[in-house]
Amino acid sequence: MEVVEQRFRHDRSGPSLRPFGVSAGVRNRGYSRPLERAITDFGADVPFGQIPQKLQEHHGLEVPSETARQITEKHGGRMLEQQVLETEIPERPGVAVVVAELDGSMIPVVRTAEPKPGRDRRSTRQLEWQEVRLALAYRFGSVTPRFGATLGGPEPAGAHWADCVIRCGAGQQTFIHCLGDGAPWIAQQAEQRFGTQARYLIDFSHLSEYLSAAASRCVPDQPQRWLEQQKQHLKENRSEAVLDALAPHLERHKATADTPAPVQACYRYLDHRPGQFDYQSALAAGLPIGSGEVESAHRYVIQDRLKRAGAWWKEDNAAKLLALRVVRANHQWETYWQKPHQKAA
Repeated sequence: MEVVEQRFRHDRSGPSLRPFGVSAGVRNRGYSRPLERAITDFGADVPFGQIPQKLQEHHGLEVPSETARQITEKHGGRMLEQQVLETEIPERPGVAVVVAELDGSMIPVVRTAEPKPGRDRRSTRQLEWQEVRLALAYRFGSVTPRFGATLGGPEPAGAHWADCVIRCGAGQQTFIHCLGDGAPWIAQQAEQRFGTQARYLIDFSHLSEYLSAAASRCVPDQPQRWLEQQKQHLKENRSEAVLDALAPHLERHKATADTPAPVQACYRYLDHRPGQFDYQSALAAGLPIGSGEVESAHRYVIQDRLKRAGAWWKEDNAAKLLALRVVRANHQWETYWQKPHQKAA
């Protein structure tokens, strides 16, 4: 943005008075750091089109929405570039217990391909849903979780998960209590990243949904009573008793959209995940048996900004906003703005 020279005269014969920037030969090439901070602060929370109105209301400044988008994404990109993940448990005793949760949810993305000659790139637009994997960890007894998030696959998600656990104080003697739904990749990452230091537990509420769907098929007249009995068996580490209760009612047909087989689904869910239902030990230690904390975090860390009605994201821009939201959630906002930054190219 160039400063246009303006001349002011006391009278027609008096000397010209110029703004300092012009008289000193200084050209304005951007916005002040405090203003960029304010813009990025708004851009982290609201659609870019709403930023000009908020800046006008709170600061009396006029900034185009496209400029606000560019500034927000610039700083989100820097935050993404500055991510350094620790993935190896350090050689220290560490805190006694860290609770670690991992989960995925979907955000809308738009993709474009190279168009055919003579056609607009917009003709290649495809709207899709892409999974965001959110990691969370906290020292048992703390109320301040550490977050990590990625649009990548299981391996990057596992790296963020390990980083969260380590930054919560984990060491060689730390017990890592892992929680998640039945997605096999989460259990695999728990084993790969933490080995024998960890125990992976299936979210009890998620498993209860399978049992609830099977209950009306197994005991149509008293499904709730049957459901509570099976849940109690699970809390006593009697998963075999639950399998025995399901077995006589297994559907003979193959499950389809028109003819579901909820008993089959529940039986297979339990049978295919041995060792992931040690609720008795967790309850005895006062540890959680559900991953509700990370499921709630999807809303306030990711979805409140990246899953708005009518909003679609390019993947690289979504990654920048995701990094920005994680910095805010991890209370690193002030630290980021205190660091010196190079000017944008």
